[in-house]
Amino acid sequence: MSDVVKTLLIALETELKQQQLWSASAPEPAAMASTVPFCYDTMALEQWLQFIFLPRMQALLDTKSALPSKISVLPVATEAFKVHGKRVLPLLGIIARIDSTLSGGA
Repeated sequence: MSDVVKTLLIALETELKQQQLWSASAPEPAAMASTVPFCYDTMALEQWLQFIFLPRMQALLDTKSALPSKISVLPVATEAFKVHGKRVLPLLGIIARIDSTLSGGA
């Protein structure tokens, strides 16, 4: 499963860049310290994906640690990215596959 997750994480990064949702600079340290799910109170979801989710998932893969067994990012992503319309459907598809893979659906 780790190879599938690694491939999906690369696809997520690539799609964020393609959608021009990739940031050149990290949020302020205070924003990164948020305790709210998805750091919703301090950053946009694409920032959370880039600066929190991707690095943490990569660290788990690098150390061969257990991956989360139940995640649900898609509902939040669907809401956060709806302002972008249909152009983000490929991004939402990747997020759906990550959710499904980690939650045992694929």
